Amino acid sequence: MKNPLAYSPARVAPRRAIELRAEIDVFHAEYCAALDAADIERWPGFFCEDATYRVTSRENALLGMPVGLMYCEGLDMIRDRAMAIAHSQMFAPRQMVHVLGITRVVDEDESTIAAQTPFMLVQTLVEGPSTLHLAGIYYDKFLRRADGLVLFHRDVVHDTEVLATALVYPV
Repeated sequence: MKNPLAYSPARVAPRRAIELRAEIDVFHAEYCAALDAADIERWPGFFCEDATYRVTSRENALLGMPVGLMYCEGLDMIRDRAMAIAHSQMFAPRQMVHVLGITRVVDEDESTIAAQTPFMLVQTLVEGPSTLHLAGIYYDKFLRRADGLVLFHRDVVHDTEVLATALVYPV
């Protein structure tokens, strides 16, 4: 069985990858700024109508298991998740900060861009130190729209099997 997370060479010319990376960086800057500002109701606006969003462990991804800590199929599920978090906060107040690595543009066709971006998510509880909450890689497929990129598919693959606290917020 082929490892779905194994390295495969990018199929985008270097100059084109630089151009696409700049667009993806603008997307990520807005996406992370909205989440880091706890503006969860803005989160669905980063996805297209038939998008999928999944947060799963590296082990599940390697085994091809669809299960994840979070799974949303379609924009309605993403909106529902955002509204549930925004209007029923049953978790300790916290500040989240995304730290992203260099995006690797893997492929492009006439309507989509495939990319991988490493991330770290730092969490600070109101009365505690800042800690590394989660680390992993975004496996993304973007759609190009007239007003910019939107996510068609985001797999958030985290490295650890053991999470220090519950994951309630999108990554």
